[in-house]
Amino acid sequence: MMDRNPDKDGNAIVYCEGAFNTPNGKTAHGLVRRTLRYKVLSVIDSRYAGRDAGMVLDGKSNSIKIFGNIEEAVTASQDGSFPETHLVIGLAPDGGRLSPEAREDVKKAIQAGLNIDCGLHDFLSEDEEITQLAGKFKVKIRDIRKPPHRKQLHFFSGKIEQVDSLKIAVLGTDSAIGKRTTAWFIVEAFQNAGYTAEMVGTGQTAWMQGAKYCLILDSLVNDFVSGEIEHAVWSAWNEKHPNVIVIEGQGSLMNPAYPGGYELLAAGRPDIVILQHAPKRKEYDGFPGYLLHPLPKQIQAIEMISGKPVVAITVNHENIELKDIPAVCKQIEDEVGLPAFDVLVDGAGELVKIIKPFLKK
Repeated sequence: MMDRNPDKDGNAIVYCEGAFNTPNGKTAHGLVRRTLRYKVLSVIDSRYAGRDAGMVLDGKSNSIKIFGNIEEAVTASQDGSFPETHLVIGLAPDGGRLSPEAREDVKKAIQAGLNIDCGLHDFLSEDEEITQLAGKFKVKIRDIRKPPHRKQLHFFSGKIEQVDSLKIAVLGTDSAIGKRTTAWFIVEAFQNAGYTAEMVGTGQTAWMQGAKYCLILDSLVNDFVSGEIEHAVWSAWNEKHPNVIVIEGQGSLMNPAYPGGYELLAAGRPDIVILQHAPKRKEYDGFPGYLLHPLPKQIQAIEMISGKPVVAITVNHENIELKDIPAVCKQIEDEVGLPAFDVLVDGAGELVKIIKPFLKK
């Protein structure tokens, strides 16, 4: 877990009704595992009410309790040492839309006096009923995915060539596959090994976790995507001069709905790539019938586009028994000739050993 930040935005109840421990709950998962922006008090998902969020997600207790509804979560926090200040939407549904049921729960949270942070494409600050209610109860609505004014955006300039930190892109063979989590593990492992490392977040969850250098890639006008990637990486280097900059991937190169990754390779210009893969996943996330391209072909595509090597595979162990993970990693190594690691289970220490020879002097 990352160190606590004394300057947090507030104490958060994370809303994830019907989606916790599924790919559509990935924002909640990120906040439960680590965040510098909030103190997470609880999670809402009636399917797991009464259970520990860490146990449900990773088999490790973190004392974050799951409640069945808004009322129970609010009552529990008011009875504790940390009164709630925010409801954070931890859902990440396909298309980024809020369901009618979730919208009603947001209204309940506003009536309970909670500020709302939402990372969906539905901008609650443009919803007349929601904004009127927020005004009545004197709470703030913050739409994380709302893009900055174009005057604030950057166009690609070539200043990325000044960056002499080792740039690592963590890409994936699919969306919702664990790229961001792996990126944080790599940052922390380098820091634990005595190096300086910074994370460049590219989505709303990384922002919610407190990534200092961050852009919300899928909310930007296309002309400015490359420039914003370049500016975030350059800013991390210009302000911190770290040994390592880890760039969080988005989607995957060949995902039909979320074809992310190309801009990160073209504009972020990583020196090496780590590729996150779920060996048991056969179809692209949310799209039955769209078969995942084979791992060797995905590696080939990345290396052809970037001219840089994929140096390791990191494994998402969904639908794999823990006892079978070493054999699965060995199978991947035999198939593609690259080392494979499950950093969520074993940490990123061994992966960092593979990366160290690429560090710039």
